[in-house]
Amino acid sequence: MGALTGNGEQGDGERVPPGGGLTTGEVARRLGVAPTTVRTWDRRYGLGPEDRTGGRHRRWTAGDVARLERMCALTATGLPPAEAARLARGEEPPPPTRERRAPARETAAGSRRPPARSRAGSGLRLGDVRQECKGIARAALRLDAAALDRLLLAAITEHGLVAAWTEVIVPTLQAVGRKWESSGERYVEVEHFLSWHVSGALRRTTPATVADRPGATTVLACVPGENHTLPLEVLSAALTERGVPVRMFGGALPVESLVAAVRRTGPAAVGLWAQSRTTASPPLAQHVAGMEWGVRGARRRPVVLTLGPGWAGQTVAGLARPAGLAEAVAALESVVAR
Repeated sequence: MGALTGNGEQGDGERVPPGGGLTTGEVARRLGVAPTTVRTWDRRYGLGPEDRTGGRHRRWTAGDVARLERMCALTATGLPPAEAARLARGEEPPPPTRERRAPARETAAGSRRPPARSRAGSGLRLGDVRQECKGIARAALRLDAAALDRLLLAAITEHGLVAAWTEVIVPTLQAVGRKWESSGERYVEVEHFLSWHVSGALRRTTPATVADRPGATTVLACVPGENHTLPLEVLSAALTERGVPVRMFGGALPVESLVAAVRRTGPAAVGLWAQSRTTASPPLAQHVAGMEWGVRGARRRPVVLTLGPGWAGQTVAGLARPAGLAEAVAALESVVAR
């Protein structure tokens, strides 16, 4: 199963040579990233090999590769690269600093003007979004749990789960993410706080679990190494609303466990979520799509959907890749109705 993990693990038991080490290209292939990514992590974050040969050649030892594997795992969870690199190097967190003033932006004519401020009064660049986004953003920034729960539940009740997610919750999450990235990686707690309360709102508004129907179950899981479960939680809730039986397995499901779950449930469809290209594994998706069960002459296979931005640019022949939540719901409903 090692070749199916999608985490840069070698399926043939390859190890870093104890002597000269690996080249940058070999390390990149091992991790499943581009060689330029490895070089950038070396140059920008100090994750290069500790011992270098003469000239421009780099040789990566087992310890060097272990740090990069840690970097891949941390960035796959959504940590900014600088924070992930600090943890991968085993450093202590930096002392808190005062908020830095964002630099003024230059216009095309070269004049300087202050950065645009959101009408939400939060400093979040929300743009042209529903009014509810601004209230949710304010509550999240204040870490106001009661207000945030009330606003999220109101949005879901008024607009329905799919529209609330697409038009209210996602734009707010994206704005918080931009605030995080542009503020010296502050506001991490706001994103975690908002995500946790969105997850809670989903559970409070979703009807009871739908009982299994033979041949109609959908299995949802994050691929190994992937811990972004919130989009799958939304999809699970939307399918449950529509009477589709769902078995949700959450984050970073090991390959062997995923295969066992598919064999035990005999699902009509399997949705595999990957947030990062470092976790998306076409071989794993193809392996699941090729699984069979049932009596001879009437054997069945699941329809596999590759979900999430990690699959972008990674073509998996014969497998659907819905563009968003509404498309994923429609595709899975269609499969179950066959």
